[in-house]
Amino acid sequence: MDDLERELRDLSAWLETPDPPHVAARVRARLAAPAPRPRRWRYLLAAALTAAVVAVLPPGRAALADAAAGLLRFAGVTIATTPDPALPTGAASALPSQRPATVVEAQRKVRFPIRTPTRLGPPEQVLVADPDGAGFCRVATLLYRGGALRIDAFDGRLDLAFHKGASAPGATWVRVNADFAVWIGAPHALSYVDREGTVRRETARLAASTLIWQQAGVSYRIEGDLTRPEAIEIARSLG
Repeated sequence: MDDLERELRDLSAWLETPDPPHVAARVRARLAAPAPRPRRWRYLLAAALTAAVVAVLPPGRAALADAAAGLLRFAGVTIATTPDPALPTGAASALPSQRPATVVEAQRKVRFPIRTPTRLGPPEQVLVADPDGAGFCRVATLLYRGGALRIDAFDGRLDLAFHKGASAPGATWVRVNADFAVWIGAPHALSYVDREGTVRRETARLAASTLIWQQAGVSYRIEGDLTRPEAIEIARSLG
């Protein structure tokens, strides 16, 4: 069971649970249950870990750890948890059809409400990107501090909007109000996933500390030179 124990230790870095041994016991119980012969132990491990993670999260949350594939799917973002991800170098291209807009104009261009954080006030600049055939954009971005701090908002019903690469030790579960969120406190790769599910490598860039969460059906990510408490405070002030 050495492989199982190693997988569980890796997964534990993502979970803030007061009783890790209890979770491990549930996983072992799942593995001990009879299963059809064609199933491999790694498939069973993935299923058991998934059940354990869902068990410690509130019912209905869109958070799922896929230990076998080394991915965390949360709030429209896929985070790779494999060690030593390749970090991009050089400048990234803008998101598809990205352009500046006023807050009022941006609100007309997206299907979700644009909320600004009272902690930061009105944004210095607003960007919209990736319009569909009807002209509605998929992403709205609020920029602060000369662009060094940004808040990306995108429709939470979309499967993927950004693709991140981060090692598990750099990412942890936190809370924004009563909801779960993911905090990535280390540099990580960030690239855009288009409407067809294709990762746009040309948009890949090195991202700063990031907080990811959902609120009222919309997914958000705050990125900048922030501590975790600062990012959570900004997120909680989103009006």
